[in-house]
Order: sequence, then structure tokens, then C-alpha cells
Amino acid sequence: MLGVGGGRIALLEVDGLISDDRRLLDDIGRFRKDGSVRGYVVAINSPGGVVGPSQSIYEELKRLRREGKPVVASIGGIGASGGYYVALGADSIFALAGSMTGSIGVIMEMPDASGLMKKIGVEMNVVKSAEHKDIGSPFRPMTPSDRAVLDSLIGDVYGQFVETVGQERHLSPERVRALADGRVLSGRQALRDGLIDRIGNLHDAIATAGRMARLGPDPRVVRPPREKFSLLDLFLGRGTDSGLAGWVKPLERAASPRLEFAVPW
Repeated sequence: MLGVGGGRIALLEVDGLISDDRRLLDDIGRFRKDGSVRGYVVAINSPGGVVGPSQSIYEELKRLRREGKPVVASIGGIGASGGYYVALGADSIFALAGSMTGSIGVIMEMPDASGLMKKIGVEMNVVKSAEHKDIGSPFRPMTPSDRAVLDSLIGDVYGQFVETVGQERHLSPERVRALADGRVLSGRQALRDGLIDRIGNLHDAIATAGRMARLGPDPRVVRPPREKFSLLDLFLGRGTDSGLAGWVKPLERAASPRLEFAVPW
């Protein structure tokens, strides 16, 4: 990939639940070393995910823009919550008329198995340094004090989301908060409300990035290299959300409290 002459647009993908930022940051790091890459398109098909990685990817896209590289986001079937947060890092956001987007908000889900444990006669002994050290534990009910702590956390991170939308979309805080009740919008509704820039597909986004990078509307596109996996890797879910890992991840997500920009379905 390195050292190829002529200008190209790099195509990045944010697909599925966002739980980690390492792969995308590695891809961008490789493209930074390629002098032929003049701009980026981020293809998003994600209902969101963990807050930290979503914010990290957004910040990295902004860094690319500060380095003088145009960045265009293209929302496919869904680019909601954390998926939309990522898109905010781009110069311009495209979506299809029927794409699902928006869902500006924060969610934290945690099971309470204490009632079940009581029925079957199982108790969990906990030794902790302070009252809230086991906050979110599935082995005890949430207390009013616990909820107050988590409400404060959610409120702070929600405020960060609202602030980012306002800054990137040039909307007033009042306007953003009117839209930031977790509602999911179609691409056409998002365009009406100022959350995206244009209705269009991935080819439209690539053409726009090409023009912004002075490569014309039909630029050459380069994709990150991908590791090859055997059938056993696929079955075991190594390096992919396929196979058995695809069944385990939803259970893991439910069992471990995480702060998320995500659509919960």
C-alpha cells in the first residue's frame, strides 16, 4: 500500500457494536504513512456502543481534519447514538433517506439477580472499601444512593454528547436537547433537523471526498488490509463477531455494566 503514486481516498468502516477503537486507529495510522491518501470516507453501519471508543474515533477523525485531510461520513442502514457520534467527526455527513440515525443519549443497563439468588438460597459475600465500590453489582438491588451516583454520571456524559452535537452541527443547546431524548430519526428527518448534511449513498460520499481532496468525483479508493481467517477462526469468533463469539457478546454486554451511546435493540 505504501509508496503508491497518485491520490487516493481511504475507506474506513465502523460496523456493528462499537466496543473497541484499536482496529480503526491502527488503520488510520497506516494510512497516515501513505502519501497517496488525500482524504477519508467513513462508512458507518452501527447502532453505537461503548462511550469511550466512540469518543476516541470521533476525536481521531477531527485530528485528520486538523491535519488538512477531508473526512466524509456515510451512514448506511444505521448510524445511531455512538455511530452518529463518530459521524460528527467528519466534515460532512451523508445518510440514506431511510437510514436510522440520531438516538442522541446515554444508557447503562445492569441486571439484578438478587431476587433469584434469594429464591435458590445463594448469597454473595462482598468485602469493599466504600459504599459504592460494588455499584451495579447483579448480586444486590440498586439503592437510592447508587442511583443518584449513576444519574450524575449519565447526566455528565449526556451533556458531553449534547455539547458535541451543538458544536459540530452549529445548533443551539436548546435545539439539540429538543432532539436529544433518545429518539431514532430517519435520514430524511435528520436532514430536516440539521443533524446531517445530505441524502446520499456511499458512492456519493466518496465522490464528495474526492472533490474536497481535489481528486475529482471518481477517485481511487484504498481499503485497509484485513487478516485472513480459517474456518476454525470463524467458528470460534477469533478477530470477528461471527461464530460463537456472536452469541457470547450479547450475554457479556448484559452481564457487565457499561456506559454506552447505543440503541438498546
